[in-house]
This record gives sequence, structure tokens and C-alpha cells, in this order.
Amino acid sequence: MDAAATSTESSYRWIVLAAAALMLGIAMGTLVNGLSAFLVPLEVHFGWDRADVAAINSIGLIGIALGGIVMGLVADRMPIRIVCLLGASCLSLVLLAASHAQLLWQFYALFFVGGAVGGGALFAPVIALVGGWFRAGAGLAIGIASAGQAFGQGLVPYGAGYLIQLYGFDTAFTVLGVLVAVTLVPLSFLMLAPPKAEGTATGAEDTGLPLSPRIVLPALSLAVLGCCSGMAVPLIHLVPLIQGVCGVGAEAGGPLLLMLVAAIGGRVFFGRLADKIGPLRSWMVATSWQTLLMLGFMLLGSLQSFWLFTPLYGFGYGGVMTGVLVSVRALTPASHRASATGIVLAFGWFGHALGGWQGGVFFDLTGAYFWTFANATLFGLMNLVIVGTIYALSRRRICTT
Repeated sequence: MDAAATSTESSYRWIVLAAAALMLGIAMGTLVNGLSAFLVPLEVHFGWDRADVAAINSIGLIGIALGGIVMGLVADRMPIRIVCLLGASCLSLVLLAASHAQLLWQFYALFFVGGAVGGGALFAPVIALVGGWFRAGAGLAIGIASAGQAFGQGLVPYGAGYLIQLYGFDTAFTVLGVLVAVTLVPLSFLMLAPPKAEGTATGAEDTGLPLSPRIVLPALSLAVLGCCSGMAVPLIHLVPLIQGVCGVGAEAGGPLLLMLVAAIGGRVFFGRLADKIGPLRSWMVATSWQTLLMLGFMLLGSLQSFWLFTPLYGFGYGGVMTGVLVSVRALTPASHRASATGIVLAFGWFGHALGGWQGGVFFDLTGAYFWTFANATLFGLMNLVIVGTIYALSRRRICTT
């Protein structure tokens, strides 16, 4: 590759990274926990149980899980630009249709499709693309892209809360649908695959992996199931928890926004840490942080205390997702990275669905959120044990070769 081509690649990868961060922020901020602002309004308007309303988000996440596998396979074979355009168009149409939904099954069907096609196309393939453009410093790059997602996960429910308060949930869905169309469609045209380096044989990047993919994929999948089941609880249930404890309305989204702003720093920090100490070790540090602080939410009794605690929790929480993404990149073959990312993250979305749903179930059973957050702590411990085992096996393999 000549100097001009190298310069173009070096410059354009930052455009891809910026576009990816924006896309992840808007798309995943809407799908992962954007519905948290809609839980109480939908429950009050339609008279549905909290668990039934929370299941809308859970079914959407199951859609992302299944769609991520399919769209990851597609992204390994089709231009990434086409994949992203398909996802952006689908998500916009789903949100516009949701503004007219009146029955619970309609919300379930719409958000399953939005997750499967929209989320499936706009998460795993985009993360794999960023990792492909940044062969050096991939941890930091993925951390920055993931930080965009964290910001969107705070901003979307925060903004949606005020839209709902001012205009109602149906108009809020309409505004989000239009926002997705006018942002994600143009950004999709910036998504291009990185050029192949001259002299690199096909599959050359697949050598030197510390463990067989037959071991790594199932182990990473189970670990991600645990970490995402835990992290889903504050993402989905923090706003209604604050509303119940503090007796406030839309301003309950403020601490969640602050938590996810802090997660921006955490995602970048732990991405950089992964470049220095290794992705699995960075992931374990972040998981320990998140798990230790999870039950702290049950000790809070005022809006001020939530404002003070959430950024502390959020910094460690943010590093968990970066650890997941960088570890998948480091331990899976480059030639199948989009599909491998989709498979592992499918279990992450199943975990998000499980965590959010069990939160509603235990709230309905007990009238409180203690067991919801206690279960989240247990899920975090499960993740820590599995990641520690993967790390120990990787080190043993390296030491014996």
C-alpha cells in the first residue's frame, strides 16, 4: 500500500469511528433502554402490569440477539453500508408504527422486528467494522465507539421522558422515529470496509489465538449472559425505582443520564486499559466494580443520593461492555469476526432481556426492587467466575507453547 493510500486509510478510519459512535448512540440508546421512560406511562395509560410492559423491551432485546447472529453473518458477506441502511430504515419505521399501537402484542411484535433488523444490523456489524479499521489501538477505538452508545443510552430516555411529559408517549415515539431517519440513514453511507493490507494472506490474522473458537465462543457467550443480565437492571428499572422512592416524574431520568455520561469515561478508560493489561483482565476489573456497587442502589433514599451514586457506578459499568467487545475481538478469528461478535452478543441481549424482565417480575411479586438488584449481583458474580476461568486457561495455553 503506497503512502497516499495509507494516509487515506488513517484519516478515514476516524470518520468511520465518529459515525459508528453516533449510530450506536442513537440506535442502541433507543432499543437497549430507551423504553425505560415509557414503562410508567404505558402502565398507567393501558393498565398493564409492570412485568408485561418491561417485556416489550425484553422482546426487543431478544430480537437484537437473534438478529445479531443473522446480520453478523450477512455483514461478513455483504457491504456494511447496505446492512446499516437496512437497519436504520427498519428502526425508523418501527418507532413510527409504535406511536399508533394500542395492544400489547403489537408493541411486542414491533420491537421484536426493530431489534432483529434494526439492532441486529447496527450493533455487532458496526463494532466489528471499527475493530477492522483499528488494527492497532483497537481497545481505545472500540471504547470510544462504545462510549457513543453509552451517551445515547442516557440521552434517549432522558429526552423521551420530557417528550412524554409534554406531548404524550405516542408523539414521543413519532419524534424518535423521525430522528432515527434523519440521522442514521445519512450516517450509513459513511460505513465502508477497511482496505486489506498488502502482503497479508487470507486468514493470516486468525493465527495465534490463545484458545480454540470452539471453547471461546461458548465460554464468552455464558459470561456475557451473566454480565448483561446484571447491567440490564439499572438500565431498565432505575428510572421507575427513583420515581417510586423519590416521588418524582421526568426528572427521574437525570441520574440515569449522569450514570451513562460517567459510563462514557469508563468505556474509554477501560478500552485504553485493555490495550495495556489485556482485554480479559480489564473486563474482570470492570465487572468487579459493577457487581460490588449493584446493591448500593437499595441504600439510596433521596434524589440527591441517586445523583451522587450513579456516576460512581456508571464508570465501572461502562468498562464492562468495552471489556466484552475487545475480548471478543481478541479471541475470535478476524475472517468471521462480525458473525462471532453477533453470536456472543446474542447471549448479551438475551441477558438484557432476562435482567429487565426478572426486574419487573420480582417488583410485581414483592412490591419492591430489593430482589431485582440482588439477582443482578448474582449474575455479575457468575460473569466474573467465567471470565476468570477463560483468563486462566488462556494464560496456561500461552505458558505451555
